[in-house]
Amino acid sequence: MSAGHPVIRTPDQRLRVFVSSTLKELAAERHAARSAIERLHLAPVMFELGARPHPPRELYRAYLEQSDVFVGLYWERYGWVAPDEQVSGLEDEYNLCPPDLPRLMYIKSPAPGREPRLTELLDRIRTDDRASFKYIESSQELEVLLEADLAVLLAERFELSRAATTGRTTPVASLATASPEPAVSLPSPLTPLIGREEDVAAVRAMLVGGARLLTITGPGGIGKSRLAIAAASGMSESFPDGSVFVDVAPVHDRAGLTGALARALGVRDTGDAPLDEKVSTALGNRRMLLLLDNFEQALSAAPAVTALLAAAPALSALVTSRSLLRVSGERSYDLGPLPADTAAALFVERAHAVRPDFEITPANANDVARICAALDGVPLAIELAAARIRVLPPADLARRLDRRLPLLVGGARDLPERQRTLRATIEWSTQLLDAPERTLLARLGVFEGGFSLEAAESVAAASVAETAPPDSSVADTLSSLAALVDSSLVRQHDDMHESRFSLLATVREYALEQLEREGALPDARAAHAAYFAALGERADPELEGGAQHDWVMRLGNDAGNLRAAARYLLGQRDWERAAHFAWSLYVYWWVAGLLGEVRGWMEQLLASGDPLTDRTRAIALYYTQAIAFWQDHEGTVVTRLTESADLFHRSDDADGEALALISYALAVLASPEPDPAAADQAMENSLALFRTRGDRWGQAMALVMLGRVALLRQQVDSALGNFEESLTLARENGDELGVTIAQHHRGWARLLLGDPAGATSDFAACLALSSRLQHVEGVAYALEGLVAVAALGGDVVRAGRLLGASRTLRERTGLHNAPAFSFHQLFVDRMLAAGADPGAFAVAVDAGRALSVAEAEAEAKGHEAHGDGSPRQAE
Repeated sequence: MSAGHPVIRTPDQRLRVFVSSTLKELAAERHAARSAIERLHLAPVMFELGARPHPPRELYRAYLEQSDVFVGLYWERYGWVAPDEQVSGLEDEYNLCPPDLPRLMYIKSPAPGREPRLTELLDRIRTDDRASFKYIESSQELEVLLEADLAVLLAERFELSRAATTGRTTPVASLATASPEPAVSLPSPLTPLIGREEDVAAVRAMLVGGARLLTITGPGGIGKSRLAIAAASGMSESFPDGSVFVDVAPVHDRAGLTGALARALGVRDTGDAPLDEKVSTALGNRRMLLLLDNFEQALSAAPAVTALLAAAPALSALVTSRSLLRVSGERSYDLGPLPADTAAALFVERAHAVRPDFEITPANANDVARICAALDGVPLAIELAAARIRVLPPADLARRLDRRLPLLVGGARDLPERQRTLRATIEWSTQLLDAPERTLLARLGVFEGGFSLEAAESVAAASVAETAPPDSSVADTLSSLAALVDSSLVRQHDDMHESRFSLLATVREYALEQLEREGALPDARAAHAAYFAALGERADPELEGGAQHDWVMRLGNDAGNLRAAARYLLGQRDWERAAHFAWSLYVYWWVAGLLGEVRGWMEQLLASGDPLTDRTRAIALYYTQAIAFWQDHEGTVVTRLTESADLFHRSDDADGEALALISYALAVLASPEPDPAAADQAMENSLALFRTRGDRWGQAMALVMLGRVALLRQQVDSALGNFEESLTLARENGDELGVTIAQHHRGWARLLLGDPAGATSDFAACLALSSRLQHVEGVAYALEGLVAVAALGGDVVRAGRLLGASRTLRERTGLHNAPAFSFHQLFVDRMLAAGADPGAFAVAVDAGRALSVAEAEAEAKGHEAHGDGSPRQAE
């Protein structure tokens, strides 16, 4: 860097991304690029952020030399050529880009008015081995691709820098020999584990020594979960495929356990096969450890654990429970209380959260020892007591415990001694609360898997008298919740978008008992269901537009509460509200892979024998038939979907009728004797209904289906037009799911029309957006599209590796039985028939099966295609 160059200052000295483009014509794209860069906490270097509109050469040379990544955006304009200059600032920025700077180039199309000098520049860029370039069609597509590409680039650069400092000789980009990334999903405790070193070592030794089912037993609050997490987190050598945490506390039966396992493993319940079979297939021969936490409420489901261990021979299970499972092959580890000195150390560590200056002194040492002894060395009880040290000095705290605990313990003789101590400590803690705080704690017991402040306020408000001031309930809830957090009765943890709260299983159990004792449990459950039913109403339109991603993430956080609300409505035989609730969250169930679970709810509704409204029956028929159109063993799906559409029509629900017609068309096309004409007519009717309603989301879906019918008739040009129109509507609507679906289909149409470069661009964009949306099926489809591109270009290794990765992804996420709208096998067969080495292809498929999802995505993103379809490596 020359001495005279000004230094660019950025917040926290973050990595700088230089964005080069013309300004006016690409204003929307520059805004999108800035958003993508800032979401990754990088610093965009853009002249509209403070520089002059036509900076002198020295200025943007300084900017370039101090930047870490070069991003080029190009469309039709070549840009202004300053006096006495031979090239525009746009080309000069590219020329002056330091040779070691990573270059990400995005070319917008179509560009019928592209200026000749820009065409010449783009020809240079395409032949530059240092540059990676992709085609885009919109600012939204650029934002998704740039964020994903920068993330991959940063990961690769980090790995390379680590290799330079650690002496590693295998770069991360060489995935041929990379080991699969383990699937670790263990919680990260916010506080250190104290005094359990010997227990951790003993549990690990038992697992390594051959205990495939090990149950850690002990009373509530003794630290079973913390011990299990600590033991599992250090066993990557014994379990290279990872450790997965499963919260069994909300589980009520064997089906519930299977569902919890599926969710923890990322297996989608799409309803096309029994979920337990999908879970077994997903585990296969993976050397993995399942951590099943809080099993005491689900002991009747214990045989499912042994069945799973029998089906997956490399699997082990570490269980925490107050009681043994009492099944064959079970080993146990009984966890006892903390020793006196360790208990005192834990007390001090937890006390620091409310009084950072607190320490044990000669004056308070005996009092701290009395406190720990009174609490029987139970960690959770010690933590609850330590939270009071801010207002009660150790001497006062010890006296109160000496006076209250014996009385409280005496009322629960049916519990083990230390369990009585913990329950008494919880009750003692609640008696130190104000009445509104105690009431709120009890009502929070109805939440499953955590809750937001808004949800807590809503459920709490149902217990506030109508005579209370209008805003008092919100203020009271916030202050009461803060007091519960301060008392360690409620845990707070921040999500990306909001604060979330939760109760430990033992505290939640206590809270529910208080509700039941007071006769308030039915009202609390009704208020809980009402809140989440209303949340579904709010989410319904948002799930089809620009807020789709945020709502899918938010609803995912509340998945346990959504299930609880559905169970409540079904248990009340409130079939109409249950069906409406399920319908309002249709897009979420689809993206999250939960349609199979919803199908079970609707089967219960149909089997009730109760009279149903037309719309309720229409919804139930849709959910039970639409996701199984390819499994029509009885030949009734078409008839029942016809009935669903008719019932929606009678209910004046045009959107429901139109959606049912789409599924009817799918069923007709999937039948043994497809009827494209009938499907075409149904889709035309569906599209007309959506257009009448002004429903752009529905129109986009219908247009995709019309395109599929056209492909079945080998009318590829017509199909491409449908997919183009669908994509335009989805982008205008901000519907990311719709964009992925339309782009995937357009990719196939382009490939069938001999445009592998365009197909690659579509499949790559589909991959990036599906990954962002956590839409696993979209990821699988995109990988398979790229398999076809590679096979067309004769790249045996790339085609095989991506095919192996997609097969593993489908198996491990429960999507392997679903009908795939993908033609990749056709291209693979043609490649092999043309003389490709089948042995090399088989080896590549096996290697691809070992890739993690992240590795497969990185490999797929690491290539683009030349215009003739032959692959090229993007640097």
